[in-house]
This record gives sequence, C-alpha cells and structure tokens, in this order.
Amino acid sequence: MSDLDQLTQSLARNLKRWRGERGFTLDALAARAGVSRGMIIQIEQARTNPSVGTTVKLADALGISITTLLDYEQGPQVRLVPQGQAVVMWSTPKGSRATLLVGAEKRGPLELWSWLLMPGDGSTSDPHPVGTVELLQVQQGTLTLVVDGVEHAVPEGTSATFESHVPHDYRNDGTEPMRMTMAVSVPPPP
Repeated sequence: MSDLDQLTQSLARNLKRWRGERGFTLDALAARAGVSRGMIIQIEQARTNPSVGTTVKLADALGISITTLLDYEQGPQVRLVPQGQAVVMWSTPKGSRATLLVGAEKRGPLELWSWLLMPGDGSTSDPHPVGTVELLQVQQGTLTLVVDGVEHAVPEGTSATFESHVPHDYRNDGTEPMRMTMAVSVPPPP
C-alpha cells in the first residue's frame, strides 16, 4: 500500500472515529467545517484524498490536530516521530513544502511544523478558530508573512507570533530558499 493510500485509509477511519466521539452528524460537521456533506462522505469512505485546506478545516472543526486526524495510534507519554514518518502536507513542483513534524492534544491541539519555501513560492491558509496562535522562527532566508492583508518581512533569525483566526499567507519573495519552524496552538472545542 502506498503512503497516499495509507494516508487516505487513516483519514477515513479517524474522521469517522472523531466525528462519532464529538457526536457530530454529517450535516453538523459539514456546517461547522464549511466542507460539503458529500466531501465528508467521500473522505470517510476513503474515496478521495482531500486538499490540505479541507483537512485543516475538518481538524479545526473537530478540535483536534491534523496529526491526530491522520494518526489513530497515539502512543504513551513519549512519542517519537522519525524523520521518515513526518507528514508532508503541502508541496509544489519547485520543491517548497510544509511538513507536520509532531502534534499533541493536551489543552487543545498543538502542532510543530517544518517549512521550506522556494523563491517565488507561497501558501495561503484559511482562518483557524478564534484563539488559534502560531509561533514561527525563520532559520534561512526571509519570510513574507501576510496576516489579514498586512505584509510583514520576517528575516533569518527572527521569530514571530500571531493570532491566525484571520486569512494568512506565507510567501518567499526572496532569491534563496526560506526555512522556518512553526508551532500552531488551536483552542479545544467549546
């Protein structure tokens, strides 16, 4: 079974499990996530591999991290994620990528990401639930961070934090690759 097939099967199983644990009907989850009922059915039947944006919307609506939505088997108190098991959630033909390194569920989802953006590449993120906070640190290059339409240059060695319940973009407008590490804290569901 390919990695994509495993991801599709895991997502199908976990979406059903967490929707059940939260007591959401298909219609309730669709309304909460802004994802069509038909798309949720296709995902739960492992008939489609949804976009990163759709996966994020579903995880946010369920109040869990993407890691939990993709990985049913949570280990004991210490959980090691070898480099080869980190999940590349987004990539471009130029070589840019965002990799979900590890996540946790205590006091709301918490995720750690590794990003590589090649020159001229970028990624747009939909707003997350109110109370979501992102922290990032640029290791190489300069990140152009756009939060609610306002651009911020984040040069190498600089850290930033922002509330991500508004539209936000990550861009590399420079001439060299941009690398950053980012943590995302999502509040628990009400």
